[in-house]
Amino acid sequence: METEQKQLEPVDAIAAPGGILPPAGGETAHLSKLPPAYEPEAQWRRVARRITEFLEQLPAYVSGFFQKYQRSLINVALILTAIITVKVVAAILGAINYIPLLSPSFELIGIGYFTWFCLRYLTKSETRQELTEKIRLFKQEIVGE
Repeated sequence: METEQKQLEPVDAIAAPGGILPPAGGETAHLSKLPPAYEPEAQWRRVARRITEFLEQLPAYVSGFFQKYQRSLINVALILTAIITVKVVAAILGAINYIPLLSPSFELIGIGYFTWFCLRYLTKSETRQELTEKIRLFKQEIVGE
C-alpha cells in the first residue's frame, strides 16, 4: 500500500534548481534574464574609490568644520584647560599639604601678608583712598570705558 501512495518525481524536476521545470516549448524567450554573476573585484573597486574620494575631501570637511565652529571649539578648549588646571593645582596643593612643615609655614606667610596689607592700606584714610584708586584703575583697565 505504501508503494501505491508514494508518487515518484520526474528526474528533470530533481535536476532543475529549486525543483521547478522550465516551460515546455519555445516559451523561454519571455522569461526575464538573470543578473550578471557576482563580481567581488568590481565591488572592491567601488568601495576603494569611495574611500579614496572621502579621504581626498577630508581636509576640506575638517577646515570647513573648524571655520564654522571656531568660537565654540575655542570655548570648549578653554573650559577643558581650566578644568585640567584646577585639578592639577588641587593635586599639587594636596601634595604640599602632606609635607610636614610646608603647610604651617604657608599659613604663617599668609597671616603675615594679611597683617601687612591691613596695616598698610586699611588703617589710615589716605591709604584707603590710595587703595580704592588702585582698584578703580585696575577695574578700568580690565573692563574699559
